[in-house]
Amino acid sequence: LISFNSNDSTFSGFLLLGFSNRPQLETPLFVLILIVYFLSFLGNGTIILLSWMDPRLHTPMYFFLSNLSFMDLCLTTCTVPQTLANLQGRVKTITYGGCCVLLAVMAYDRYAAVCRPLHYLAIVHPQLCLWLVLTAWFTGFGNSVLQTALTMILPLCGRNQLDHFFCEVPVMLKLSCADTSFNQAELFTVSVFFLVVPLSLILLSYGHITRAVLKIKSAQGRQKAFGTCGSHLMVVVIFFGTLISMYLQPPSSYSQDVNKSIALFYTLVTPLLNPLIYTLRNKEVKGALRRLLRVTMDSRRS
Repeated sequence: LISFNSNDSTFSGFLLLGFSNRPQLETPLFVLILIVYFLSFLGNGTIILLSWMDPRLHTPMYFFLSNLSFMDLCLTTCTVPQTLANLQGRVKTITYGGCCVLLAVMAYDRYAAVCRPLHYLAIVHPQLCLWLVLTAWFTGFGNSVLQTALTMILPLCGRNQLDHFFCEVPVMLKLSCADTSFNQAELFTVSVFFLVVPLSLILLSYGHITRAVLKIKSAQGRQKAFGTCGSHLMVVVIFFGTLISMYLQPPSSYSQDVNKSIALFYTLVTPLLNPLIYTLRNKEVKGALRRLLRVTMDSRRS
């Protein structure tokens, strides 16, 4: 546990440097992150609400998508408020316990990479859907416990300055004064399992989808299908590309400025794009949203 004195008081925790070396960026970033967080919260919250309230959306696809939206909400709600507080606050700190919780949630979010290939399943037995989601959640839970425990037991030898805006495993490993070879090897292995394997399955599924689309006789139908698949693939590339560059790069090549930008992408941009790309453009969701608004307005009139 790290302690340092500030204004004759003792604080146990970490000092988050964030973007303090570029103070001119803090206010614009604060406004931008706040807007993106609000839109992401609104979009993912809408998906969860519609999937729960509208019986027509009680299908395997929307069951998986609502789970993804819930995980995105957990991730952004855990990281964004801390980031906003550090951008505008004078004291840019986080407690030791808070860092543990944040590390656990960040590791737990890797579950989304395991669930993502399941989004393309259209017909699955409800019990199988439940088991698939439970497997993903418990896999993520085991990963979060392992990552947090191995990271937080490392000796820091009085070091308490994290060159980031929230706690992240690669940053914590760099802060340690002990040999982190085992931790780096474990992180690499877990990252391959949670990132490279799911990405390979997704690309394989896109290969099969492309073959099926090419068999469509209508040029308009092919164009529409490729447009949909292209937008989905964009989200996949952003999500996995940023995480792979963060967690599978050699420790000697770490650039904190680049890593901060990468972290902003997978903690803000991807949770914002997921509901827009996967769900809110669908006719079923638009219809469910119109029905919900109609019922709400009718109930207010009565």
